Amino acid sequence: MNLPQLSPHLVEEAVRAALAEDFGRAGDITSQATIPASAHAKAVIAARKKPGVLAGLDLARKAFELVDPSVRFEALAQDGARFAPGATLARIEGGARSILAAERVALNFLGRLCGVATLTSHYAEAVAHTKARICCTRKTTPGLRAFEKYAVRCGGGVNHRFGLDDAVLIKDNHIAVAGGVVPALRAAKAFVGHLVKIEIEVDTLDQLRQALAEGADAVLLDNMTPAQLREAVAMIGGRMVAEASGGIHLGGLKDVAETGIDLISSGALTHSAPVLDLGLDIEIG
Repeated sequence: MNLPQLSPHLVEEAVRAALAEDFGRAGDITSQATIPASAHAKAVIAARKKPGVLAGLDLARKAFELVDPSVRFEALAQDGARFAPGATLARIEGGARSILAAERVALNFLGRLCGVATLTSHYAEAVAHTKARICCTRKTTPGLRAFEKYAVRCGGGVNHRFGLDDAVLIKDNHIAVAGGVVPALRAAKAFVGHLVKIEIEVDTLDQLRQALAEGADAVLLDNMTPAQLREAVAMIGGRMVAEASGGIHLGGLKDVAETGIDLISSGALTHSAPVLDLGLDIEIG
């Protein structure tokens, strides 16, 4: 799997903020009170009762590194790998206080991102027999967008725009204020440079006809039935990238994918992914 590299700057910034939130004013007073400063420990991070797809190792590793650079973190799999219930994902060795202090931040990032990657993998598997690709949205946890979108890639999905500044997506409210599909598209094309893609959302086949006549790079077909999507794909005829969106969940995914659509976007990949249950266990003896 060809995954993008997470920015080391973003990783460190996010982990530092999470550690500062967890440490508060006095740090881990429980470990300080109960564990000698000289105590050494070995631990493993393991999956609990469910299988999953791994994502977020860089953030977990950074949590231990920032607490104590002498702690050794050994990943036993790579992001994007599938794992079974009970699988050991990483081994950690070093100061016991340091390991326990970094534990929760490391697991919070891993559990969240593995959850996103795992849910995305279920979506991707459901459409694997078609040309459709599963795509995320901007419905992400504030501050974690880059990581959640990375987790989508780990699960076999693809990324939509990362923010408001990297592509034009003309939605229904833009169309309403601009006065229609045609004036909205003309204004967008007059404003942006030649490297900026323009996508427009349409709710009806009549709006689609207007968008096709005016031209755009992609069209978002919102809340259409499979029958409408099939007709829309035929109308488009490969002239634009065709994306289906609007309340699409696993149950209806196969029917949507089989319409010939290029992309299926779902906010559920990030806003509704359950956290995967992972744990850190100290090895005794």
